[in-house]
Amino acid sequence: MVKMIRSQLVLAAVVSLACTAAFAQSSGAAIYKAKCLNCHGATGMADTVTGRALKIRPITDPEVAKIPEGVMFDNVKTGIRGKMIPYKDQLTDKQIKDVVAYFHTFMK
Repeated sequence: MVKMIRSQLVLAAVVSLACTAAFAQSSGAAIYKAKCLNCHGATGMADTVTGRALKIRPITDPEVAKIPEGVMFDNVKTGIRGKMIPYKDQLTDKQIKDVVAYFHTFMK
């Protein structure tokens, strides 16, 4: 009986840790889907109605590839006048870093 309880506790701990790690890895993706997808599109191509209306450059634009992560971080945090709202009051610095890192995965 004790062995069975111990096995179940170990299994629960392993599952809990695995879920936590998966959530941590996907937080940038989840934030992107919740906050960025409507304008930047599912793959960063800005192929949405809003993206086209705002003339957002797609991830494949060479100028976008030149933008350093720090500048992207600042753009997300403080916004871009007339194009992007600031997220400084909605996202933590870590969340912004995560979403910028996720956005960069589209460049590969």
